[in-house]
Amino acid sequence: MDVRERRETVLRVIIEDYITGAVPVSSKAIVERYGLRVSPATIRNDTAYLEQEGYITHPHHSAGSVPTDKAYRYYVESIGDEIDLSPAEQHLIHQISQEAREELEQWLKTVAALLARLVHNLVVITTPKAIRCRFKHLDLVDLRDFMALLIVVMYESKIRRQVLSFNRKISQDELTNIANKLTFLYAGMTSSEILAKKEGLSAEESQISECLAAMIAAEDKLEYGEPYLEGLRLLLSQPEFTNSPRMLSILELLEGENWLRNIFCQEFSKGEVKIVIGGENPEPALQDLSLIASQYGVPDKASGIVGVIGPKRMDYPKAISSLTYLSTLLSNSVVEYT
Repeated sequence: MDVRERRETVLRVIIEDYITGAVPVSSKAIVERYGLRVSPATIRNDTAYLEQEGYITHPHHSAGSVPTDKAYRYYVESIGDEIDLSPAEQHLIHQISQEAREELEQWLKTVAALLARLVHNLVVITTPKAIRCRFKHLDLVDLRDFMALLIVVMYESKIRRQVLSFNRKISQDELTNIANKLTFLYAGMTSSEILAKKEGLSAEESQISECLAAMIAAEDKLEYGEPYLEGLRLLLSQPEFTNSPRMLSILELLEGENWLRNIFCQEFSKGEVKIVIGGENPEPALQDLSLIASQYGVPDKASGIVGVIGPKRMDYPKAISSLTYLSTLLSNSVVEYT
């Protein structure tokens, strides 16, 4: 083993040992645990070189080595594309996800919770969002006086509700007939298509169709689908965040209005796994964390995002392989809901 190979080995040992133990890695530990046939003094020279190159740092002079963002980036790039979940883990994800497929919302929550347990970190999944939402059917429910509840179902498994007020009392039978008529007339249409097809409607029917088009248009304007979070407790229980003020900044970020945009600030290509490490993220609250995310869905039809958020010393091979497998599973399933 030449000097370059040894230094690469030492760096990899430091990274993997720190990921596992969350404590600085000493030169003596590197020699004893990994059987390198060199002295601790040689390892100290190697770590001095790695520190000079920006790959490691030391909390204080006598402490062991801690990987930097540059080291984690080197590690991630060196992993390559040949990491896969074990067959047993693939079977577990597939089996559990199959058990909750009746409703998209429950299925995504189940998948998010499972992924969080696998990677021991925070998981974010957004519902698949269509490029253009399409109307499926509607129901109208008589409330009281001149009011009714409009229930709109879209092909993307989205259900939206709105209370309407009319100028006259409308019976439930008439509301049902209107709902059936508009469903037959508009099924499969986008917001603009609904607005373009309003001839021959009564005043109430026209009012409902305009509200229907507005509700679908509002969905089209959303940047992301509805997000589901699982594993926040797992993230905050990591040693880095125990009694740390950084925990508060993370919670404040998640409570913010644009938190999803701040986290997923990257452009995605289908099948691509994005990895953002520490200071690579422009959001200050995330610069002590790493984000691994992927887009899933059907090209030019509907897509969502699934991501893992954790400390920079997360188990990258496990997180990447879990995310890659799950993204494929989600993409194959989106067809059933669109």
